[in-house]
Amino acid sequence: MSSLSRHNAILVFLVFAFAYFLSSLIRAITATLSPTLTQEFALNARDLGLLAGGYFLGFAATQLPLGSLLDRYGPKKIILNFLIVAVLGCAAFAMADHFNGLLLARILTGVGVSACLMAPLTGYRRWFSASSQMRANSWMLMTGALGMVASTLPVQWLLPLIGWRVMFWILAVLVVLAIVLILWLVPQWQVSETLPTAVGSERDAHASYAEVWRHPYFRKMAPMGFFIYGGLVAMQTLWATPWMIRVAGFTALQAASGLFGINIGMLLAFWAWGLANPWLTQHGYSADRLIRAGLPFSFIVLAIIIIAGPALADWTAVAWALYCVGCTFVALAQPAVAMAFAPGLAGRALSSFNLLIFAGVFAVQWGIGLAIDGFKVLGLPEIQAFQAAMGIYLLFTLLSYAYFLAAKSHNH
Repeated sequence: MSSLSRHNAILVFLVFAFAYFLSSLIRAITATLSPTLTQEFALNARDLGLLAGGYFLGFAATQLPLGSLLDRYGPKKIILNFLIVAVLGCAAFAMADHFNGLLLARILTGVGVSACLMAPLTGYRRWFSASSQMRANSWMLMTGALGMVASTLPVQWLLPLIGWRVMFWILAVLVVLAIVLILWLVPQWQVSETLPTAVGSERDAHASYAEVWRHPYFRKMAPMGFFIYGGLVAMQTLWATPWMIRVAGFTALQAASGLFGINIGMLLAFWAWGLANPWLTQHGYSADRLIRAGLPFSFIVLAIIIIAGPALADWTAVAWALYCVGCTFVALAQPAVAMAFAPGLAGRALSSFNLLIFAGVFAVQWGIGLAIDGFKVLGLPEIQAFQAAMGIYLLFTLLSYAYFLAAKSHNH
């Protein structure tokens, strides 16, 4: 299974999963808090999109240096240093008293948790077999979905009891606990595990990144990573909630319940992928083949959501859940990209692809907010402004999928 004993591999997975659970909870909590923050700080759609996207802006900004650091120093040392920044970001958000303070704190937090998935995936590339990597990747994403579940109804229930500021102080303490567990249980990165390409000069590092970005398989997956994977996260962590409230007429509690159901669906989907991936790999079902067959379902569902609008009100949460689950096919691209490169380039390949994903999240979250406000200025009612903005997003997802179908295939 791996270069670690089974017992140690499970412990390492659980510790990394706990850190990723927290990062996903922190990432998604703004969706549940959006009505409260909108009211308290008088935010418009543009501000809300920028606030949610600020996390992803900070996250994306670290990805290229993060890849080199992971290949050179290993996951343990890097994630520990980054998580200290996450603690500071949570504390800063808890103390913020104006929009700019909130935004800067979210950017800082995004930087701090930006290694929570890339660090373990880099380790798994060295320590686990191919089928185990696919399973571990899916179950890490399942843990992330669990974090998003925790960001919905539990947060909504706690909000009137302790307030959102106390929640962020609690999150800061939990991140400190994750730091302690990683320090204790994750093995050091042995020098012998690091390949020559990972310890060369800065010039070598730039050359390695150029090799990643020139690779035909990376380029084939890049637009889908940006628009479809990034868009999935943008919907799940922000725009599904305002859609449920402003288009479908949900209350804040109903929207939190709907988001809870969406994230439960995502959790179950990634759990199922983790169970199925070893069998699928052994029987020749490649990531490309599964993505090609599965993604069109999500496009159809999103088109129905947009066209039906308020008429779909009673089924809006179910439809968003189906859309998000349909998009999980694109998550298979992440480990597939890593396995297209030698282990010494895994960190850079993963972080480059992650950069695309989270740059996409920022662009989609803020872009939809700008589009909604822009269409309202042009005279469209709010519901139609939401539909038009989401229609533009759907067009970009279709174009990225078409590029995937047409692009040069990678020969494994």
